[in-house]
Amino acid sequence: MAGHDWIKLLVITAGLLPAGAAWAGPPGPDGSKLDDERLLPGIYPAAPEIAARPEEPAHPPFHLDWSIGLKGSYAASSASGGSFLTTLNPAFTATHDGRRLNLVIDGDAEIARPWSASGNVDVTALRLGLAADSALDRSTRISGKAALAFSQKLPGAPELDPLVIQPAQELTGALGLGIERRFGKVNLGLKGDVERTIMGPTTRADTGITDNSSQNLWAADIALRAGLQVTPIFEIFGEAGISRDMFDQATPSLGVAADATGKSLRGGIAGNWNGILTAGASIGVGHHDFDAAGLADISAQLYDASLTYSPDSTLSLTAALSTNIEPTGADANGTARIQHLATAGLSYKVNSWLRLRASADWGLSVLEGNGETERRHGAGAGADYAVNAHTALSADYGYSHRDNSRTGAVDTHTISLGVILKR
Repeated sequence: MAGHDWIKLLVITAGLLPAGAAWAGPPGPDGSKLDDERLLPGIYPAAPEIAARPEEPAHPPFHLDWSIGLKGSYAASSASGGSFLTTLNPAFTATHDGRRLNLVIDGDAEIARPWSASGNVDVTALRLGLAADSALDRSTRISGKAALAFSQKLPGAPELDPLVIQPAQELTGALGLGIERRFGKVNLGLKGDVERTIMGPTTRADTGITDNSSQNLWAADIALRAGLQVTPIFEIFGEAGISRDMFDQATPSLGVAADATGKSLRGGIAGNWNGILTAGASIGVGHHDFDAAGLADISAQLYDASLTYSPDSTLSLTAALSTNIEPTGADANGTARIQHLATAGLSYKVNSWLRLRASADWGLSVLEGNGETERRHGAGAGADYAVNAHTALSADYGYSHRDNSRTGAVDTHTISLGVILKR
């Protein structure tokens, strides 16, 4: 009987248990947890608070600066008398400072209205430029530039022949590439440029309309520079260059095109004293070899010097001297022009709102194949007054003397007042 009692007790106990417990399988997850939204794709596992990082603020790719200036001028010329002129000068600069590439896009324009009988509003200058440079490594840097420019001088301009009634329009486009490499104390540089120039006609009081299409040309040059850093300050260098001028057509006064190959060789010294004083000087020889056998080749001594002195942010002194063999330009008869030019400039910041300026220049040009010479010199002084961070007033006086062996001497005095608004 005892065995039967145990069987009855087990049957009664099993009947009292829940049905699910009698046939329960292995334990499983709670169904409510399966509905937790953290288990949805892309949400679980959630990132801990400490792992969150604030986003970096967005920076525009370019830093933009712009300005617009309005200037009124009065010029008194010994050749043409007095005249008033108003000019509007907008300009902009967009700068990108990257980790490897630095890029600058800039442009400016000059819109002029002479207070004469015609009173026409003319665009006398337009320019758009692009410059870029990049460090390939700690010893190598490449650079490139491109520019497109339009210019047309106003009648009666100090640098213009007084017999010119309507100056020629000039359109130029240029491309340039360069690379610099340092090998210990040796610095090597290679650069090349290509330029296209197109000139319009000139209207003169003595000869009428002059067609300048014979001065349209392609110009290319390449130069190799090698320098030895003899001390941390001084560098001795040499530079060799080759250039090529290719004109669209023959020059009427010559009967042939003035196509030529130029060669130059220079040697000099350069110095840099912690950016406070930088200076350089070189001397060399240049040779202009014309393709046409009937044109006499040109040889000239080449001089070049520059100086910049800026001990602090208040004072800046610059000076430069250069010699070049270049095409004659518009409204000129000859084979080439040898140009000597010297300039100097001084800028002194008196305080946060006043800056004083002064400048001087001297030039001598000789027109080869013609015998025409021209001497120039001039000086100027001015002041800039900052009204606030975005507005400045300017006042300038300039004097120029031009003595041409064919047209005589002309003196010009110019006084101008202006205002500039900037970003």
